[in-house]
Amino acid sequence: MRGLSRTALAEVEERFNAVAASADLGGLAEELFAVADLLDREHGLRRNLSDPARPAEQKEQAVRGLLQGKVVEAALEVAVAAVRAKWSRSGDVADAVERVGVTAAAAEAESAGKLDDVEDELFRFGRILSANPELRRALVDAAIPGERKQELLAGLIGGKVAPSTLRLVTQLVVHPRGRSLETGLEEFGWIVARTRERLVGVVRSAVPLSEAQKQRLAASLRATYGRDVHLNVEVDPEVLGGFSVKIGDDLIDTTIAGRIEEVRRRLAG
Repeated sequence: MRGLSRTALAEVEERFNAVAASADLGGLAEELFAVADLLDREHGLRRNLSDPARPAEQKEQAVRGLLQGKVVEAALEVAVAAVRAKWSRSGDVADAVERVGVTAAAAEAESAGKLDDVEDELFRFGRILSANPELRRALVDAAIPGERKQELLAGLIGGKVAPSTLRLVTQLVVHPRGRSLETGLEEFGWIVARTRERLVGVVRSAVPLSEAQKQRLAASLRATYGRDVHLNVEVDPEVLGGFSVKIGDDLIDTTIAGRIEEVRRRLAG
């Protein structure tokens, strides 16, 4: 988000932090997702509620009339903060409400001591999709009702992952909002990691790393970046030897394959 929307998002997050402490975080996440989906689906409503020319009090009155008694008070207060803010584009208001919904799910996981699990499970679900194209096709098929996809996910990962992970994956599958599943998993993973203000590093290695190796690598990256780095390790025999770490746009490549490719580029250049 840029310009006005960045400031507006900060206002919504501030309001969320003020009202979420006493809320059932899992239920709050679900209701914020429902509000985001409503704003995303009802284009006319979203345009009216994000119109900077309309008085903030008028938009607040409209959203209270629409949601009062249908969502918990904390979700209503976040929605009010969202419509009172000024956005650069109308779609940003739904993005912001969904984003704090993800934050609520992450806070639910953190309170249960499951935040690391959620980060790992989102990453692993992405790998499952890559290895199972038929499953991916079923989950993105617009002809399959959302309820059926929800049932499929519940049968596939329900009881095997943290409740927050199931909430987040279900939101992405049932309400993709124009994203690919892979993009959504990466986006949600980043927001979850941000709960503890840490970075996410994707490690590619020819063989699994031991726990001691992961701890040493994480400590080295923490010293480099000045922040904790959560490592998602992907075993890939094609790297031949060594490992690579991708953090945002940064790539640290110590693999044999990477060195071979660098030699090829130099020879070609």
